[in-house]
Amino acid sequence: MLSVDSFGIAGRKVWIGVFFDERIQGITFSLDRGQFDDNVKRLAGFLERRGVIVDAARRESEYPSLVREVITGGLENGELLPMLSFEGVTPFERRVYEWLTKNVKRGSVITYGSLAEALKTSPRAIGGAMRRNPYPIIVPCHRVVAHDGIGYYTPRLEEKVFLLEIEGVKEWTSSRRT
Repeated sequence: MLSVDSFGIAGRKVWIGVFFDERIQGITFSLDRGQFDDNVKRLAGFLERRGVIVDAARRESEYPSLVREVITGGLENGELLPMLSFEGVTPFERRVYEWLTKNVKRGSVITYGSLAEALKTSPRAIGGAMRRNPYPIIVPCHRVVAHDGIGYYTPRLEEKVFLLEIEGVKEWTSSRRT
């Protein structure tokens, strides 16, 4: 099923979509309605290519509100970790996502290199895992930055800047080099 809602956060309207079955299969969000619709399609396609059966029929759930609570700091990312299905995620990706969610808290960042060092892998492998993260916000890929700037973000850098600014990590948002 797909649960969609929009909320006002920090003077912006945020659209949040959550695919779910027994647990959360994937999350997408955007600051723009048109971009949000594209993101939902992109996420559904990604999940399906990974063997996850998704149902795009809309159904209300608490999931978008829970994601909003993570954005605003009402809930810690790790509190929602047990709600993730991890369907279609490789064992490596799961290890990266769990470590990041448990260890990099709101208001802080980690570089691709430091995360790679912690997990005994390469920064490039970390970048790939971040790009394929089906659980943005809960798995805080926006908190992973380049050593010399903010780094990339899928689908748009504007969302990474928004999330980091809400979390008070302004020193990284002033450097938009990618």
